[in-house]
Amino acid sequence: MLYLVPTPIGNLKDITLRAIEVLQTVDLILAEDTRTTSKLLNHLSIVKPLSPFHQHNEHAIVTHLVNQLQEGKQIALVSDAGTPGISDPGFLLVRAAVQAGVKVECLPGATAFVPALVNSALPAHRFCFEGFLPLKKGRQTLLKKLVTEERTIILYESPHRLVKTLKEFVTYFGAERKASVSRELTKMFEENKRGTLEELVAHFEAKEVKGEIVIVLEGSTEK
Repeated sequence: MLYLVPTPIGNLKDITLRAIEVLQTVDLILAEDTRTTSKLLNHLSIVKPLSPFHQHNEHAIVTHLVNQLQEGKQIALVSDAGTPGISDPGFLLVRAAVQAGVKVECLPGATAFVPALVNSALPAHRFCFEGFLPLKKGRQTLLKKLVTEERTIILYESPHRLVKTLKEFVTYFGAERKASVSRELTKMFEENKRGTLEELVAHFEAKEVKGEIVIVLEGSTEK
């Protein structure tokens, strides 16, 4: 069995009882960053073998991991925060496991974009999730495509690129397009700032930005 186990995006109390139970019983835990996961396991008083699984090694070790699963090992995959496979490694292993006839189970749990979307005050009944925008190749093409997207758009961004990205959005989507920026979700200094893109640029230019960022952008209303 391969378990996909969501971990807290900030507040450690957000882990589920079932997630704790799985982490206590598996033979091996695959972690995006073993140092980050070790802190969580220490908090939960769980001692289990940890092995790194990230974008730099997943192609090389996926076959070995599937072989272990086929031999009967119970393995849990976690990311640094949130649900594995959502803008994090996971897809390759899940696909390979399914193709090999290994049972895969994904536990429900924390992910950053859901609370950011619901808290944005923008329509949440229809949305598209784009994750991180390409840094260079394909970035302009995707932004031009999203200009006419009518659904609410959700993106991830790093703190040091936030203002630059918001300014790009002003260029492509217009200064008056509504948006919401959420950062440090579930943590002590959580912030959810809503307004027009122009207002958000002014707000975040005037401060030092820290933490993981979720941008929720209003869809196009032009017909």
